[in-house]
Amino acid sequence: MPQAPTTITDEIGIALGNLADAASAPFTPTLRLGVTGLSRAGKTIFITALIHNLLTGGRLPGFAALTEGRFIGARLAEHPDAGIPRFAYEQHLAALTGKDPHWPESTRKISQLRLTLKFQSKRWVSGMFGPTVLNLDIVDYPGEWLLDLPLLSLSFAEWSAQALARAALPHSAAEAEAFLNELGKVDVASEATDVAAERLAAAFTDYLRRSREDGRALSTLPPGRFLLPGDLEGSPALTFAPLPPPAGPVRSSSLYAMLERRYEAYKAIVVRPFFRDHFARLDRQVVLVDTLRALNAGPAAVADLETALTDILACFRQGDNNPIIRLVARRIDRILFAATKADHIHSSSHDRLEAVMNRLVADAARKARFAGAETRSMAIAAIRATRESVIEEGGERHEVIVGTPEAGEVLDGTVYDGKTEIALFPGDLPEHPDTLFEDGRPLALNFLRFQPPQRLEKNAEGNVVLPHIRFDRALDYLIGDWLR
Repeated sequence: MPQAPTTITDEIGIALGNLADAASAPFTPTLRLGVTGLSRAGKTIFITALIHNLLTGGRLPGFAALTEGRFIGARLAEHPDAGIPRFAYEQHLAALTGKDPHWPESTRKISQLRLTLKFQSKRWVSGMFGPTVLNLDIVDYPGEWLLDLPLLSLSFAEWSAQALARAALPHSAAEAEAFLNELGKVDVASEATDVAAERLAAAFTDYLRRSREDGRALSTLPPGRFLLPGDLEGSPALTFAPLPPPAGPVRSSSLYAMLERRYEAYKAIVVRPFFRDHFARLDRQVVLVDTLRALNAGPAAVADLETALTDILACFRQGDNNPIIRLVARRIDRILFAATKADHIHSSSHDRLEAVMNRLVADAARKARFAGAETRSMAIAAIRATRESVIEEGGERHEVIVGTPEAGEVLDGTVYDGKTEIALFPGDLPEHPDTLFEDGRPLALNFLRFQPPQRLEKNAEGNVVLPHIRFDRALDYLIGDWLR
């Protein structure tokens, strides 16, 4: 039977955390927004753009509170939790808007930042219409941590069976070969040694790392902390690997028993505290997905991404956020699945990109709606790195995007230097998303990574304007109803 994801002690801790949140600002409501994404999806860019646009009143025509003239402004507030690193907004903005613009470093640990928003409410509040304030807590965490949440419901034997089945698939053969060879050398019932455990864990970690590279782009491969170990690097809790079941009874001194204990320690020390202290206290969630990267890698990567998103959504505490119940038991009542890097394809394909995203989360979204939560899929670019154009060749018109590929990007044998602007026809997404899951060769698509915009406009107040695609609509969906 699957294990329960939380214990009674966990639930008490979650309830106490929610009560503490309410007590810290009794007269100012707080909305906790979780932002995560799978590998290279653009979490840091999304959050930086969100904060900057709210602080400066950016060009957000789809953000109702702003276009209706009711959004008064925002300010950075005192960091709400002394035990969580602050999101480095200023440093990330400087990276994007400095003399040598570049993308900021990827998310490698949890961080948080609080904005206080002031707006003119349309509702009757305390016997009057007037300015209202809302604390918006933005919680940033690596997508690899999100992939670990399904482990809370799996025993070591169940997880091992799943992991080994994936490693045995034909499309995993090259990446998993060294690990499976190492696994074939051990007797799981033999006496446990640290050397054997470390050797297996190292081979398994290398398999995970190779599977996440661009050519494979696989997503459903926990444990996530194996690739982002932080302070736990080399610890027993991060030194295990999946094993086939032993033929007979499991001795406590066997290699199988040792790795099983370490797997349970990983859940207890790493996964469960994250779920209890952070994930279970969220009100809204945005999951950023680099869909184009999976499309580039082919049907196996697309199917794997679908499985990852379904497993992730199953871990969310979904449902309607009743104001009374919310004091002790928060629920995520809105989830946005955002297909990022919409600026890497022409706008004529944006509807198809959203259709692909809808297809990927179809099963999970139905379950969320049944639980009382809303979900939505969008194709967005939090910061637009390209512009669109049309070129004529041989009497035909081609819709292209124009931008500067990052240094080292390769297309048709050309290696780009990070300075040369090009016009690129990225290819057409399929009209019917189901074709992406069919066996066959990857689509003929040309997706490159582009440099951030090198020249940015400024508004009348002298603040940088960040170009985007549908970021205003995403923001309105995530927080707009709280600003009415």
